[in-house]
Amino acid sequence: MKKIPYGRQNITDEDISAVVEVLKSDYLTQGPKIAEFEEDFAAYVGSKYAVAVSNGTAALHLNAMALGVKPGDKVITTPITFVASANCVRYCGGELIFADIDPDTYLLDINKVRELLEKDTDKEIKGIIPVNFAGRVVDMEAFRVLADEYGCWIIEDACHSPGGYFINSKGKKVRSGSGRYADLAIFSFHPVKHIAAGEGGMITTNDEELYKKILNLRTHGIQQDFSKRIYDDSLWYYEMQELGYNYRLTDIQAALGLSQLKRADEGLVRRKEIAATYYNYFKNKDYVKGQSKVIEGHAYHLYVIEVEQRKELHAYLRDLNIYAQIHYVPTHLMPYYRDFGWKEGDLPNAEAYYGRCISLPVFPTLTQEEQEFVIEKIDVFFKK
Repeated sequence: MKKIPYGRQNITDEDISAVVEVLKSDYLTQGPKIAEFEEDFAAYVGSKYAVAVSNGTAALHLNAMALGVKPGDKVITTPITFVASANCVRYCGGELIFADIDPDTYLLDINKVRELLEKDTDKEIKGIIPVNFAGRVVDMEAFRVLADEYGCWIIEDACHSPGGYFINSKGKKVRSGSGRYADLAIFSFHPVKHIAAGEGGMITTNDEELYKKILNLRTHGIQQDFSKRIYDDSLWYYEMQELGYNYRLTDIQAALGLSQLKRADEGLVRRKEIAATYYNYFKNKDYVKGQSKVIEGHAYHLYVIEVEQRKELHAYLRDLNIYAQIHYVPTHLMPYYRDFGWKEGDLPNAEAYYGRCISLPVFPTLTQEEQEFVIEKIDVFFKK
């Protein structure tokens, strides 16, 4: 059997043609494809505004800057996420407070977050970063109510969940990144994500002021609006009014992202089929201690099962060219964050999950034969 990764991009002839068209055009960057991608992506998730950036990490950093994170500010997030979800706060000098996960959903436990906010008598906690881990969308409505009660902002890390949604208290579908409840949301276009652009990211929001601020921060802090320049309004003049970064996306990447966006829902359908096959097979297996649930709105960037002997299973599968992955080493146990006092035992649900979790291959071009091979070999391992 050929190599089976946990995730893989799907590049079609249409994608290649879209990129070649840009390569033959007048603009490789800062051209019309950027705005087109932003407009179409905003329409896809249901937000008012979208800002394309160089990657998901840049999106997180820009969000933290736009929300004014500064030294002394504290922000709550989950330990079961890629480190960038937390690092964006540190880039601005803020402090991280990790809250434990709900062991049933693998998402940030809102009850644990409430406990932390109740103890914050000095009002040092300024924000919350829930993460739509594996593609399951957080109940952002519930987090919005909690955040408003304690005067916090929300960044929705939606890198795993474009096209995903949750059902709100009125029975309505609320798309991941729609901006209905979160102040800002971010997406990634890394090759293993639903929409691949090589690298790249997107910020979505319904807040016009935050949108305009991020536009400037994305391009060196240079004011884009002629009417708001302080010293000169000449056509050739550019004016840096604050410290920003070069976090722009190229038109080449935007063209690829646009092409991929056109079949995003098609990919979601296939991911859900793969997830349902895994779930139905493993739900009665004694060796599976937990697994991703089949629920409405889940985008299935990952499909996770929990097993004992996880390390041995991981090595066994790699020997068979099945490149399952572990998502994630708890962020609070990274050496960098241990230096701030975090240690084993602080977040028992996250740590127990990490000891058992393994992400199985799930991507739209995974064949039935490949998935059956993965399932068969896991069965063989536990029957040895």
